[in-house]
Amino acid sequence: MPATKSQPELDAVETDRRRALGVVASVSLAASALVLPGCSRASDGNGAETDAGKSEVTANEDLMREHGVLRRILIVYSEVAPILARDPGSVDAGAITTAARLFRDFGEHYHEQILEEQHIFPLVRKAGGNGAALIDTLLAQHERGRAITDYILDRTKLGHIATGDGEALAKAMRGFTRMYQAHAAREDTVVFPAFKSSIGRRAYSELGEQFEEIEHKQFGGDGFDIALDKIAEVEAALGLQDLADFTAPAPSAG
Repeated sequence: MPATKSQPELDAVETDRRRALGVVASVSLAASALVLPGCSRASDGNGAETDAGKSEVTANEDLMREHGVLRRILIVYSEVAPILARDPGSVDAGAITTAARLFRDFGEHYHEQILEEQHIFPLVRKAGGNGAALIDTLLAQHERGRAITDYILDRTKLGHIATGDGEALAKAMRGFTRMYQAHAAREDTVVFPAFKSSIGRRAYSELGEQFEEIEHKQFGGDGFDIALDKIAEVEAALGLQDLADFTAPAPSAG
């Protein structure tokens, strides 16, 4: 028959049991803090945990989705250009003016001049390599784009497009579209990756936060959402809002 434990021994056992239960409870609470129903956790790249549902947009992700808005303006230009060439009076000049002003405010003043020219291009140029070799051409194309935007705004400022301006305006839009498609593609695939590689992970994250602050200060809110709403209005005014209309026809059997 086992010996009966003394009271001090019983007290020590009870204390150990409570400590063990306390450890289990602490582990359970920590686990529930990491994963709650409907809320997963993910690393922010610096070792810190953030809610996946509230994950911040990275600098390059922000830049590339801004390119998405600008590409939608280019689609407007490319779709309207043939109509301008044959019947300029049938085109909603006000919608074209709105599109050009959006490209100016969101694309040229904010995306190009503030983000790219002040923050990104200097870092990429300093780093050298393929990205740096593109900077002078990209800057020249920024200037050419601004000249074309000036021209579009000037030719649409009266609320209608003169018959004699249709072909020249269409040519300017086609040239701008061709240039900027190549321009944005090089930035997305060469310059923006070079920018990310040129600075450390923490500096990259901090610069992304700085971009967000600049955006809110520039537009008084989420500039991307504001621009997205504006281009959607332009598309609707010109009958270009339905994505299905852009589905390519099947190739001919012949």
